[in-house]
Amino acid sequence: MSNCNKCKHYYVTWDKIAPHGCRAYGFKSKAMPNFVVKQNSGEECLSFKDKTNEKKKE
Repeated sequence: MSNCNKCKHYYVTWDKIAPHGCRAYGFKSKAMPNFVVKQNSGEECLSFKDKTNEKKKE
């Protein structure tokens, strides 16, 4: 399972009701986005991009 904290699309919102956001899928939620994607599609997140690899390339 992908870890949203390590994904470049993940962000923390200011919304107390939906503090987790995903730029790739364009939503905010109370749960981590990878759980929401799995629950709704039945598949693992296909948009995961490791942000640690992005920093190493620069």
